[in-house]
Amino acid sequence: MKKIEHIGIAVNSIETSNILFEKLLGTPCYKEEEVASEGVKTSFFMTGPNKIELLEATKEDSPIAKFLAKKGEGIHHIAFEVQDIVAEIARLKEEGFTILNEIPKKGADNKLVAFVHPKTTNGVLIELCQEIV
Repeated sequence: MKKIEHIGIAVNSIETSNILFEKLLGTPCYKEEEVASEGVKTSFFMTGPNKIELLEATKEDSPIAKFLAKKGEGIHHIAFEVQDIVAEIARLKEEGFTILNEIPKKGADNKLVAFVHPKTTNGVLIELCQEIV
């Protein structure tokens, strides 16, 4: 793994949360994007070298909607940038981690993504990200 790519935060409203995070971070949201296949709307903030992703559910049965119903707003995942997502999935499986989607899928911000089950990572949902070239 190369670095922390971003921290994902589940929110009830992107519109309301964008205002809050603009004030908190002192910088505007630089990108909003909907990932229809995942039932999520996202917005991104840069603060120094760090990226924050806000996630709002667009479908009642989406993973973000389920997370919000169970836990409320808050940190949803930590994403790590990887050089080769397929190789990293294989390595993590070999190490005994449970991968939620063994075939990477297109995520927000021009990334291929895969998730590691939180039951195998001390309760933290881990996202693997690889830039689509």
